[in-house]
Formats: sequence, C-alpha cells, structure tokens
Amino acid sequence: MPLESSVETVIVPRSTDLGGFEVKRVLPSSRRRMVGPFIFLDQMGPTQFETDTGVDVRPHPHIGLSTVTWLLDGEILHRDSVGSIQNIRPGEVNWMTAGSGIAHSERTPDALRPGGSRLYGLQTWLALPQPFEEAEPFFEHFDADALPKLDGDGLTATLIAGNGWGKQSPVQVFSETIYADVQIAGGSTLPVLPEHEERAVYVLEGSVAVAGEDYAAGSLMVFKPDDAIDVQAAADARVMVLGGEAADGPRHIWWNFVSSRPERIEQAKRDWEEKRFAEVVDDDEFIPLPKD
Repeated sequence: MPLESSVETVIVPRSTDLGGFEVKRVLPSSRRRMVGPFIFLDQMGPTQFETDTGVDVRPHPHIGLSTVTWLLDGEILHRDSVGSIQNIRPGEVNWMTAGSGIAHSERTPDALRPGGSRLYGLQTWLALPQPFEEAEPFFEHFDADALPKLDGDGLTATLIAGNGWGKQSPVQVFSETIYADVQIAGGSTLPVLPEHEERAVYVLEGSVAVAGEDYAAGSLMVFKPDDAIDVQAAADARVMVLGGEAADGPRHIWWNFVSSRPERIEQAKRDWEEKRFAEVVDDDEFIPLPKD
C-alpha cells in the first residue's frame, strides 16, 4: 500500500518548558485541529520533580468537553466543583465531563512531595457533540481492572474509552470514539481497522513503521478514512490510538473553553471572571482569566 494512500498528515508536537516540566502540545495543530472528538492532546513529561515540588494546576474552568488524564508514571490528585476528590495512578482513568461548566485542580499529592516524584502521561480533551455541549457536568473514576485489555500476538493494550478490536470501554462517551494505549513487541504489528471515521496513532516510545515509512517517538500520524492500517514495530514501541466520529461542525477553542458557538465562549469568560462557576472542593486558589 503506498504511503500517500494511508497517512494523511504527520504532526510533530511543539515543546514547552513549564519550569522544569516539559509538555508536548500535539493537538490542536496548524496542520490538524481535531481527530474525531479529540481537540486537545498534551504529553506530560517524563519528568522527575525535585524534593518538595510537583504539579500545581490551580482551579480553572472548562465548558463543552470531556477531559481524560492517562498516566504512565506518577500520581495526581484531582479536585472539582461537583465535589470529586480523586487520586489517579497509572492505568486508571479520571474522566471529567464539563458540559455547561465545571472547575477543577490537579496537584501532586502532599505525601509524594518530600521525596520528589515522577510524572509521565497524557491529557486529552474531547469536544462534546452539539446536543450535549450543555450537559450537566460530572466526574467518573475507573480503576485499571475495569478497562478492557488486549493481550496477544505481541500486543498489550488497554482500551481507555470507546470501542476497538471487539471490545468496549465502560467510560461514557457521547460519540463514536477510540482511545487506547498499546505496547507493541518488536517484530509485531498493530492493526488499526477502518471502523472509525477518523483515526490517528501517536508514538510515545520507540519507533514504528507504516507502509515502509518510519516514525519516531513524538510523531502523530493521522490516517485517511477507510484504509486498513498496519503499524509495525521492529523493536519494542508504545503508541496511543485515538479518533472516532468526526465533529458535527467546527469547534472554537479559547483557553480551557470549547464550543460550537463563539458567543458561548464569551459567556464562559464572563462567568469565570465574575466567579459564577461553582467552587472547587477543598481548593480555594484559582487561575485568573487570561488577558489575551
């Protein structure tokens, strides 16, 4: 299969140093704003925090999306304005649906700070379909053993959300979705079937080949629809598979707000500035509205 018939776009993320903590912004990109419902994808780390330091993302707001944190190393404490207080560890899912509006914070737990800690993972946002953009906000946590696994033929996979390879995640999604963490043993092949309208693979570790072309860690390959894709690994590799049904119209994104309507984002700005969002439980700090 010729390369041009399977890989539509390749995105190499831009890196930002947040004071010793590197984040790679994959989506949105000037080359591609969304893949299925996924409108935001950041790789966090891997990084080692020094003694008495860690992540401190103060309370901030969201509308019109679901967020999911997926950790490969480390631990984060989530608090939000619907009353949730939940630690997340590798292999677990914290799934927060903002809908009409939610605020939350994410911090390294106090117990981990004296000895320093590691952090490595991904944070993604999924834009909600228009009928659900104003849904009631809610939060769900899923332990690792609640998520479907795929193990065999040189593949070890966890289906985080949506459906794929004959399995279905228990995480509530609002449109057809696939989101999976897949480890590919050297010499093995991951099939990415055309069952989802839009699909991409992000290389976390190692390198992979598609149609004879090599892609290193930090590459997002967005595939054309309808092609059956084989992702091959000559040596051990780890990738994220993401995608699903195309969005039902364009989405606007400003700061932490996503909406199909620009005026709704303007309203969210006013609501945060005038403190009309509910407060985050046990966390009275906040991030002011950006000025630009």
